[in-house]
Amino acid sequence: MTITTINNNNSFSFGTMALTFVRFIPRLPRLAITLVQLAWAKKQRRGSTGYYLQRAAYRHPQRLFLKHQDVSYTYAAFNQWVNALAHQLQEQGIRHGDCVALYYPNSPELLAWAFAINKIGAIAGLLNPKEQGDSLAHALAVMQPKLVIAASEQRQLFDELRQYPNFFPSAKWLQQQRARYHDNPSQTARLRLGDTCFYMMTSGTTGRPKAAAMTHLRWYKAGIAFGRLALTLKARDTLYNCLPLHHNTALSIGVSSAVLTQTCLAIAERFSASNFWQDIEHYRATCFVYVGEVCRYLLQQPARDDDAKHGVRAVVGNGLRPELWDAFQQRFGIPRICELYGASEGNVGFVNAFNLKGTVGFSPMTFAIVRFDNVNETPERDRKGRLQKVAKGETGLLLTKVSAKAPFDGYTHNPKANAEKLFHDVFKPGDCWFNTGDLVRHQGYRHIAFVDRVGDTFRWKSENVATTEVEAQAGRFHGVLAAVAYGVKVPHTEGRAGMVSLVLEHGRAFDAKAFYQHIRQALPDYAQPLFIRLQSAHDITSTFKIRKHQLKLENFSIEHVTDPLYVLLDRQQGYQPLDRHIFSAIHQGTLRF
Repeated sequence: MTITTINNNNSFSFGTMALTFVRFIPRLPRLAITLVQLAWAKKQRRGSTGYYLQRAAYRHPQRLFLKHQDVSYTYAAFNQWVNALAHQLQEQGIRHGDCVALYYPNSPELLAWAFAINKIGAIAGLLNPKEQGDSLAHALAVMQPKLVIAASEQRQLFDELRQYPNFFPSAKWLQQQRARYHDNPSQTARLRLGDTCFYMMTSGTTGRPKAAAMTHLRWYKAGIAFGRLALTLKARDTLYNCLPLHHNTALSIGVSSAVLTQTCLAIAERFSASNFWQDIEHYRATCFVYVGEVCRYLLQQPARDDDAKHGVRAVVGNGLRPELWDAFQQRFGIPRICELYGASEGNVGFVNAFNLKGTVGFSPMTFAIVRFDNVNETPERDRKGRLQKVAKGETGLLLTKVSAKAPFDGYTHNPKANAEKLFHDVFKPGDCWFNTGDLVRHQGYRHIAFVDRVGDTFRWKSENVATTEVEAQAGRFHGVLAAVAYGVKVPHTEGRAGMVSLVLEHGRAFDAKAFYQHIRQALPDYAQPLFIRLQSAHDITSTFKIRKHQLKLENFSIEHVTDPLYVLLDRQQGYQPLDRHIFSAIHQGTLRF
């Protein structure tokens, strides 16, 4: 079953692009400068996150850099704070190439630590503050940090983290040293763009979560492309971010855009749909960073007469579904939506620089969209073993070419996973392409639209969930013989909700309450399956692979599934049987997740 969806409404005509180009003419000089800057950036060039922060502090010392709640920092003040932390890290023996893991919610402290770590050539390992138990232990094992620093409020996990050598349960004693040092560390100016600056946990498309390596080069390119070209940030702007800073959308797009344009960044600890626009007004934000779920939740809020009365002129992010695009843009009166596409471990990015609708934009880098067999979850090859590109309007698997201009930085300490993400001899002997694991639609004129993910990973609540990790935790519950996890579409929601099919020991009754207690302790909220299916056995192929595709098709539909089904509606109550009344309410949108 090959995906060859053709929808002319999702591709662009020559007339549309010609009109778009005419409107874009005033911004052509900026585009030309941006392309030159991107072409200049190479691994061997000097530069780093910390270098660009201190350069902004030198050029605009009194300009506001960061706002958080009622506290603000100028570029000079923040840079001095970072310098103090950097010198203290050196006194603790942290050197170039070492990893320092950070276990923090969104805060000025998290950003100060990240920049300080980078200033001395070390790598900031961004941990998800929601992770605990095996998930947290796995992340630490993958990153292999020399030092772990956690926020003082994370006391409930201190006993767990104390088992890790070189753990600082509170950074206050270091933060109080900010007045001792003011000078920029000497090695900051010598760092190369090709050096690694961050480790970020990502599920990729197969296996357990991995640490994707982010280089200063990619961080720089993101700030130039999204901050200067897409958002056209200027000194008077404030960019608002309520997304978690352990994700690339926030840290390597939001923060880099502000620093590379030397504008102001406002951060919230977390997203709140009810307080979002109050935050925008409080910080006097002119732009903000989003993911698709943010847009949907904002639309679900009761309409107000002043919905469009704000100073926001442009937004940047990913995951805004086509069916929500017009409603979101019109209700909130946002002139420009800079939808983008990228992956933590990927080597290319797309951005909607021309302000078109329903697209993640274009990329000047080399990419290809190839035919994909959705049943066997593999790209199609012709008689010569080569992959086949789709036509305009069709959907296929997105590949990006690996080259000196677009290197694949890969996963940390995981050569096997790196090898699995690369295709060789794709169109000609010796070529190498990165498999994004994403299905996209070819819209023409180097533009694409995101369609879905393939493999055993799905996206829910702005997080990528690895089914293998869900299966591993579900399989540890007493009486479970086999567990298969997958993502299912739920009406009126973004992404895919987690569902797990369980096979129990013969004669074993299913204890839904105990299973939920087990899952909630083993997995973060976003990874906990919302639906459960009990089966006597799983259907397997001749190579002993479970036919997960059929499970996805059957979903949690009462009409097609006769097995017992459970749903997680109330986290106080846990899982409860899914009956026709609940099923109907979910489809009508009266019950939401």
